[in-house]
Amino acid sequence: MEARTDNPDATCLAVGDAVDMRELKALEIAARAKIAFNGKNCFVPSQSTGGKYKVVIGENPFCECDDFQLRQQPCKHILAARLVHQRDNGGNAPIIAEADTIPKKPTYKQPSWALYDLAQETEKDRFQELLFDLCSGIEEPERASHLRGRKPVPLADQVFSCAFKVFSTFSSRRFACDLAESHKKGFLSVLMAPRCINLFMEDEQLTPILENLIVESSLPLKAIETTFAPDSTGFSVSRFVKWHDEKYGSERSGRDWVKAHAICGTKTNIVTAVQIAGRDAGDSPQFAGLVNATAQNFNIKEVTADKAYLSNENLELVQSIGGTAFVPFKSNSKSGEKGSLWEKMYHFYSFHRDTFLKSYHQRSNIESTFAMLKAKFRDHVRSKSDVAMKNEVLCKFLCHNIVVVHQSIIELGVEGVFWDRKPKTVSPLLKFPGVG
Repeated sequence: MEARTDNPDATCLAVGDAVDMRELKALEIAARAKIAFNGKNCFVPSQSTGGKYKVVIGENPFCECDDFQLRQQPCKHILAARLVHQRDNGGNAPIIAEADTIPKKPTYKQPSWALYDLAQETEKDRFQELLFDLCSGIEEPERASHLRGRKPVPLADQVFSCAFKVFSTFSSRRFACDLAESHKKGFLSVLMAPRCINLFMEDEQLTPILENLIVESSLPLKAIETTFAPDSTGFSVSRFVKWHDEKYGSERSGRDWVKAHAICGTKTNIVTAVQIAGRDAGDSPQFAGLVNATAQNFNIKEVTADKAYLSNENLELVQSIGGTAFVPFKSNSKSGEKGSLWEKMYHFYSFHRDTFLKSYHQRSNIESTFAMLKAKFRDHVRSKSDVAMKNEVLCKFLCHNIVVVHQSIIELGVEGVFWDRKPKTVSPLLKFPGVG
């Protein structure tokens, strides 16, 4: 149904097939938010953060938001600014035509709730089984024959106890019962005091072991994942830091954080590689390490990343391993050298925007991965030293991968096989109709 208005210049929003969610959100912003004008620009509040976007509503509309930067079409902020400008400057308010249907947000196929329930109900026990299987592949260092005294706790026990503690989200004292239970089940060769786990976290030799286990834990899904998305996220710590804010020219303070760079598969959210650099480390320099580590075990067809990863080297790296990188170009980007990969992707991004965005929007799965991980295993760390904080974050990613593998075993029928060997037995927890 068409909407009619006596003012041909007025913005027209018709509810029905011609309206999308951007227009509905624009109506909500115009009705509830305070939009300021300074004669040339508008400042529209963000619905998701406390900031504002600078908007231009003339013949060449512009907005600072990512939606406009990617689509180069009016976003909800531009539409809302137009509505308020017409309303406050004597223009005719847009007419919203009546319609029988209201546009709805897109919905996606839901998993089998019976299988999902089974995965959640058996997760803790199966987590220990899968973690034990992973840890059994850790090589123990040889101990010099002349050394005497008590033997150190095996590395497998150290990693198991650290990862299981992070999985539980308990403090050391409250984790004592779970630790004793794991020893009774045979997952630990020695029963240790809970406070020993804090000492294990301080050990630098656990860092490469945990990084390797994260990679190994992703391998059961190597036949499923072909599209990957990298990004970084932070985990807050208990100490505070000060820094100089160049934008506002002042000293600021806040909690310190551990910054993790990760890459995940976009179908199952499995993390295939993790790098932890300094808290101020840039994203783009970590791209090559993450992609190369993933390419050793997975067939990469697409890598989708945000503008922070845009560089000619990153585009060529993905092409060299047989894939395509979908990284949006910045507003000041140019076509570059004729015939180069940069030029081809630049023109593809400019003239086939909708096709480009279909692949690019898979990048949101890395955000979902971080949300899943932080919701289940917390967005902060308890450790105090740099080494322990790094190891604790790596344990969070390892726990996330094991949980994803467990759920994929049930929902997708994959085999939970680590270290290139078949599982010795099938857990009785998985004896469920339709599940192998």
